[in-house]
Amino acid sequence: MPRTPKPVIRSDIAFSTPDRISVRGRDLPNEVLGHMNLGDFAYLQLTGREASAQQSAMFNAILITLVEHGMTPSAIAARMTYAGAPESLQAAVAAGLCGLGSVFVGSMEGACRMLSEALPAGTKSDDLEQLARDTVASYKARDVSIPGLGHPLHKPVDPRTPRLFQLAADNGMSGDYVKLMQLIGAQAERQSGKSLPINATGAIGAICCEFGFPWRIVRGFGVMARAIGLVGHIMEEAERPMAVEIWQRVEDEASAHLREAP
Repeated sequence: MPRTPKPVIRSDIAFSTPDRISVRGRDLPNEVLGHMNLGDFAYLQLTGREASAQQSAMFNAILITLVEHGMTPSAIAARMTYAGAPESLQAAVAAGLCGLGSVFVGSMEGACRMLSEALPAGTKSDDLEQLARDTVASYKARDVSIPGLGHPLHKPVDPRTPRLFQLAADNGMSGDYVKLMQLIGAQAERQSGKSLPINATGAIGAICCEFGFPWRIVRGFGVMARAIGLVGHIMEEAERPMAVEIWQRVEDEASAHLREAP
């Protein structure tokens, strides 16, 4: 019986020899170090291509937007984990990253998926307004929140969104996906009668579609960026601890009614 050939194991990303480190075909010490910033190197790692000046400006803006947003649940989780395991910084970062999902940061994946499924890559629509109406109607019929819209704090405008859209326009990356996201936001507000600003992750989801990134990978950009922010929180936690105070105050307040009971 003929033997089934083994599948080819192949990676096109990187290799090392005793005197060489090659990443995406570039010599790391001589062609990357001192020549690329972190965002540009991330773009090279992801795509295998060097970013143009316009792509560099936009991709770096996306990553920077996602690094930090204050004392969010992911930052608190990282601080609390570090308080319990200060010997394991990486565990504290991982704890914070585990909370990046459909509500925080990861919602950019949902926005990107919504837009790319409504307008598949390489296709055009003669009526983006109708496409927006159909999209909003579809989410309403399923009683599902539209990803990329609304914010508990930033109302009526998320201040990051207009800047991201302006940068997209300045760098030739404001096309049908950005327009469709804006139309979906306007249509959702009209139908709901509520303030539903396009939030930063909605803007980023649209711009990621303009880049042509597959929706399944864009949450990873938030993971990459937020890891930097979480290391900053852990550094501050080590210098000026607050996690134990948070724990003790929550415990006191959460169980106060039990202590007061007759």
